[in-house]
Amino acid sequence: MLLGLQVSTEGKIYEAPERAKLLGCNTMQIFGRNPQQWRKDFLDPQDIREFIRQKADCGIKPVFIHIPYLINLASPNPRLYEASIEAYIEDMVEAEALEADYIVTHMGSHKETTEEAGIERLIDALNRIADKTTSTHVGILLENTAGSGSWLGYKFIHQKKILEGLKQKKRFGLCFDTAHAYLAGYDLATKEGLEKTLAEIDDLVGMNLIKAIHLNDAKGKLGSNVDRHDHIGKGNIGLEGMRRIINHPKLRDLPFILETPKKSDTDDRMNLEIVRRLRVN
Repeated sequence: MLLGLQVSTEGKIYEAPERAKLLGCNTMQIFGRNPQQWRKDFLDPQDIREFIRQKADCGIKPVFIHIPYLINLASPNPRLYEASIEAYIEDMVEAEALEADYIVTHMGSHKETTEEAGIERLIDALNRIADKTTSTHVGILLENTAGSGSWLGYKFIHQKKILEGLKQKKRFGLCFDTAHAYLAGYDLATKEGLEKTLAEIDDLVGMNLIKAIHLNDAKGKLGSNVDRHDHIGKGNIGLEGMRRIINHPKLRDLPFILETPKKSDTDDRMNLEIVRRLRVN
């Protein structure tokens, strides 16, 4: 089973693979830089080389880098929009240097313009980013959202429209967040709801495009659009819902990344152990 979580890069970025290994993980997700700030500097080349060595030594693959929260590729604000594209390109180049496999990105907020306008801006931004990073091998994964505010990506018709507008389609895929899907109205707590959700994804974009699963329980109610994650089995998807997701034949071989609440490594260990117990070999 490919199982990992969001791992801290506090201190030096090359310390993250060892942290993941100590938790028994064989994949991980990190932030390449502070997710709440614009870039202040670039990683030291020596730190990059050590990161590559450590992730190989620790057997951590694939590696996912989550894009910072400030980036909004659907923004109607010209200054923020252009700054987001520039920052994204820089992050793609650095992810390539780190030999990461994928960048995971939220699809942006249209800021109360219209969904159609936001989708058009996002398509244009992603095409510009792809054109400027043709030498990179890092894939871009579009993550579904809970649908709060003006965020795009809470229904999979959005992903369909975006993918149809991309020029370099082979460079893009999906990251399926279970909590976000449930909070957006996809009832993953039931067998029927899970099958209906996966059938919709397959029909609109193709299940083959899912390259990662953010495995999170949902604290909010079905369709509440309130983006709050919960511990595995303790939210409204529940233990049986999580079990079905983890063992589903169309999902079980994909990398599972936990973004569950954490106050310490104890929370991570607890959630990882629950997932391992739910797994049927």
